[in-house]
Amino acid sequence: MNFFEKLTQRITNYNTLLILGLDPNPEMMPQDEDSYQGQQSLIIALESWLKWIIEQTSGLVCAYKPTLGFYEALGSEGLDLLLKVIQAIPDDIPIILDAKHGDINTSTIFAKTIFEQWNVDAVTVSPYAGQDHIAPFLVYPDRGVFVLCHTSNPSAVILQEYPTDEAPFYLEVIKEARTWATPEQLFLELGTTNLAVIKKTRSLAPERLLLLRSIWSKGNDINDILKAALTPMGDGVLIPIPQDFLKSSDLQEQVKNLNEDINQYRQTIIQNPQNCDLWSPNVCLLNSHPHQDLILQLYDIGCLLFGEYVQASGATFSYYIDLRKIISKPQLFHQVLSAYADILKSLNFDRIAGIPYGSLPTATGLSLMLHHPMIYPRKEVKAHGTRRLIEGNFKAGEKVVIVDDILITGKSVKEGAEKLTSSGLVVKDIVVFIDHEQGVKDKLKKEGYQAYSVLTISEITETLYEAGRINEQQYKSFFKH
Repeated sequence: MNFFEKLTQRITNYNTLLILGLDPNPEMMPQDEDSYQGQQSLIIALESWLKWIIEQTSGLVCAYKPTLGFYEALGSEGLDLLLKVIQAIPDDIPIILDAKHGDINTSTIFAKTIFEQWNVDAVTVSPYAGQDHIAPFLVYPDRGVFVLCHTSNPSAVILQEYPTDEAPFYLEVIKEARTWATPEQLFLELGTTNLAVIKKTRSLAPERLLLLRSIWSKGNDINDILKAALTPMGDGVLIPIPQDFLKSSDLQEQVKNLNEDINQYRQTIIQNPQNCDLWSPNVCLLNSHPHQDLILQLYDIGCLLFGEYVQASGATFSYYIDLRKIISKPQLFHQVLSAYADILKSLNFDRIAGIPYGSLPTATGLSLMLHHPMIYPRKEVKAHGTRRLIEGNFKAGEKVVIVDDILITGKSVKEGAEKLTSSGLVVKDIVVFIDHEQGVKDKLKKEGYQAYSVLTISEITETLYEAGRINEQQYKSFFKH
């Protein structure tokens, strides 16, 4: 069971969206920290207190969130305490390690430590270094990643709101992060009581789970925050339990009452759902393509554009393809994965390799769907950190199938294949979603690779023309090129 499934099951079974920070903060303990004699005495007291919190709240939360920094502040004894706290958490409750990790040099080894040794279910990360920092965490398809998008720190406004209120930096972070992984693996962390910020985030990322922070300041109505953040199904949000509750001897009762209040409001959302527009092809063709609906949906959401477009290579095409929107459409993304899977099921391989970074969400989805582990060749080998060429675990001699989104020149898949083979892996098959039909499959075959595609650009163009999505001029312009 992956993190998202585990979390969803917990939310459903216990009817709660509450999460609790398990932080060894002496200031929050019921007894004054000065009453403990020495570090060892304090550590023992913290362990006893945190385990008591777990006992009191384990039937009322959907996840626990220990903050790594609090444990690190206590030195080696603090890290030992963290492992003891993790062990004390019931197996069915997800653990989100609040690390705000932001160092690209240590991302690979840190991901390996927390996911394989500590066995936490999810982690919070800083997005500033971009997707190549986040990717080592995403190579674990059964774990979750929360990307920090907005904080409540007053001095952060100058960065988060830059350059304008209409196009602030935090919204650019959200736009970019949504292309990094699926809604079942990558989530957003939001610290604010500003309803406008929450509304903009929910509008831009309606499919993403939001981890809320810093929402309990005085003068704020929790129902207003929930109204802005919840999905029409009354979920999609993780709500922190106020830290002040931890000082109370009747912690269980306070958390129970809070959960009841939140669920009461959630019911009003569920009973008054917003309208949901269902996609329809609005066309019936006598000789339809097997993936007709898939092609039309890709066109309708703006993944397939026709006109004059300059490519990164400098060449001008009569069309442009941008598949990044797919992962924000769960139903459509599942169709895409199923189309890939129909090809992959006929191939023999041990591991799935995604070409960074565009195809990593696809490789993750296929890894979960087909129960094959995922790896990926780095775009570049860093001169620092672990200097790994391949992210993920593997053994020399294993067969790897490469998954990519678009086959134009074959350069990216060829470079990826060379990196994989140089590490002792065997690559024979390459599967892409769209083939641009420039004879690249034949070129790859001469070099020992068999390439497959779900769709070709000609099939797409023919289907769109027959369905009336593109006009005759656009159709002829494509074949003229």
